[in-house]
Amino acid sequence: MLSGKKIVVMGVANKRSIAWAIARAFHDAGAELVFTYQNGRFKDKVEKLVGEEDMSGSLLLPCDVSEDAELDNLAEELKSRCGRINGVVHSIAYANKEELAGLFADTSRDGFLLAHNVSAYSLVAVTQRLYPLMEEGSSIITLTFQGSQRVVPNYNVMGVAKASLEASVRYLAADLGPHGIRVNAISAGPIKTLSAKGVRNFNRLLDGIEEKTPLRRLATADDVADTALYLAADMSRAVTGAIHYVDCGYHIMGT
Repeated sequence: MLSGKKIVVMGVANKRSIAWAIARAFHDAGAELVFTYQNGRFKDKVEKLVGEEDMSGSLLLPCDVSEDAELDNLAEELKSRCGRINGVVHSIAYANKEELAGLFADTSRDGFLLAHNVSAYSLVAVTQRLYPLMEEGSSIITLTFQGSQRVVPNYNVMGVAKASLEASVRYLAADLGPHGIRVNAISAGPIKTLSAKGVRNFNRLLDGIEEKTPLRRLATADDVADTALYLAADMSRAVTGAIHYVDCGYHIMGT
């Protein structure tokens, strides 16, 4: 499905990351992958995963999305080493842990700006620099969560940042549509990842959800990866500006 396509994957932290599940699905579908990492610690983790999965030929490039110089360098490196690319998976979000507890009304100015800078503006900043390298038919995919639409305990400023991210998806889709580039988001149900552990009482959040979903189960990282595969492939050539829910239908329920 993705044979011959070059896709940049941003946000792999460990083997339980949704971004890693997506990378494995894309690799199995024939994509040539470029992984970005924030710093040396994450580089070591990504290198280890790539080696274990035998993704020989994958390219690893540094990129701290909060630094304009590193974003500029990423674009130059991709242009030099890949020429053209066919897609980006943006799976990046961050907020200070202390902002994910207590009252949202107590969010600090710095905490609010940090969460939006890394979790929402980074999609805009990455797109700004990489869309000139993209061929017609390319796809940009980001990850969101229904805390953008509904109040989720202890999600706080991250929920507001995700709402900003989803609005950015729509505006970017309108901008890039004339270039033949699609922009979509996947709203995944709660999945036990390392980043999810940063949300206070996350396991308690999962209590009862399985019984409330129409499919009577929780979504998995592999479920999300399969949807990402569809959005990256030509099958979704008429889909852009969408927020695709992969949560076993939980978002349609009243409670």
